[in-house]
Amino acid sequence: MAVLPEYAPPLARRRDTAARTRSLTPALVLLVALLLAAAHHIRPAPYGDRLTVRVAGGSGTPALRTRGGAVEAYDRTAGAPRWRYARDGRRPLSFLPARGSAIALWDDGLVTGTDGRTVRWHRALPDATDWLRARGGAGVLRPLGRGMLAVVTPRRIAAYRAADGDLRWLLPASEGCAFRPERAVRHGAALLVAQPCASGSWTAQVIAVDDLGRIIPGRAPLGNGVPRAEIEHPDPAKALASPR
Repeated sequence: MAVLPEYAPPLARRRDTAARTRSLTPALVLLVALLLAAAHHIRPAPYGDRLTVRVAGGSGTPALRTRGGAVEAYDRTAGAPRWRYARDGRRPLSFLPARGSAIALWDDGLVTGTDGRTVRWHRALPDATDWLRARGGAGVLRPLGRGMLAVVTPRRIAAYRAADGDLRWLLPASEGCAFRPERAVRHGAALLVAQPCASGSWTAQVIAVDDLGRIIPGRAPLGNGVPRAEIEHPDPAKALASPR
């Protein structure tokens, strides 16, 4: 005689299924969390960044050098390496120390700022990659004082705040002219940049800029400092620096 399976009322079956589901839920949650953590760990770093801290802290501001396709910081006295910053498949064309940080120009037209603990910002230079690969990065990164950085390319001069990469002003080359970053020189607080033109007077072929922009009579530029907390300036209009 055939043995029939034990009959379970519908309500009992639903309760049994719910109990099994509750017992599996913590394990499923843990498995999903582990998979997400693994995916986050193996995904490519933004912009191919590879920052390796070798010696934390250290005394004094480190010296910088390029070696093996990376920017390295090392102790000036002992020579011990502090950190190494590289980008996958890219090489630094030049670098600039900036208040304990390093600003680097890469062969794909990216400018980066790192303080040795983290890569703080990235800024791309439009229409500059082919020119950089052909001519190199000589003179492109220029300090302007007051924590400002000028990036000089043939088509434009862009000024960034070194602390956070904020774009403060942009100066395009005049029509029929092009900037020559390798021929820029400092004169006091001003940066004099050659701007050869197909025609025109020689005075138009050299321009002067500083941290606040092009130096011309009667200008009224805004400040470039990092904004203070909102509570210190309840009126937004008062947060702007007075004309200099």
